[in-house]
Amino acid sequence: MGSQLDDEDKSGKFEAIALPHLDAAYNLARWLTRNDQNAEDLVQMAFMRAFKFFGGFRGGDARAWLLTIVRNTYYTSLRDNKHEQADICFDEDLHGQDEQAQDASPYDIGNNPENILAARDAKRLVNQGLESLPQTFREVIVLKELDDLSYKEIAEIAGIPLGTVMSRLARGRKLLGEYLKNNAAGG
Repeated sequence: MGSQLDDEDKSGKFEAIALPHLDAAYNLARWLTRNDQNAEDLVQMAFMRAFKFFGGFRGGDARAWLLTIVRNTYYTSLRDNKHEQADICFDEDLHGQDEQAQDASPYDIGNNPENILAARDAKRLVNQGLESLPQTFREVIVLKELDDLSYKEIAEIAGIPLGTVMSRLARGRKLLGEYLKNNAAGG
């Protein structure tokens, strides 16, 4: 009976700590795998690992801890050839419908159809630019700009020195800026 209570207590604590960061975990997984289904699978595997090793979590930043597990699970699965379709390109036609539903937010620039289309085009262009980046640069940009993590948190998650985070971020931003500049006029 004591074991069952311990398991329930562990589950409750894990849910309270981990579930608020599910969206951030999925976001990172989506940009790593570049595929919705693979991202869902990755998050599921990562959360199973996180739960398994939850006893080793000693507090601190739960989001950074979970994102580290998501990242490590991704690279482990690549190494073990379990992630067969890790580099499938983002399909705008397939995923654009979800974005259209999300675009109707209070942050839209009015209800003017031209503004809505321009915002969608800008979002699409940024997503395409992110997709075009090499994995190492895309990863740090997603963690910094989309998940709003500090340099220190990114260094811990990626297992790289702080200076490497800063240089990859600077280089990634430059590459993304060049992509946007070169493709904005053509779009």
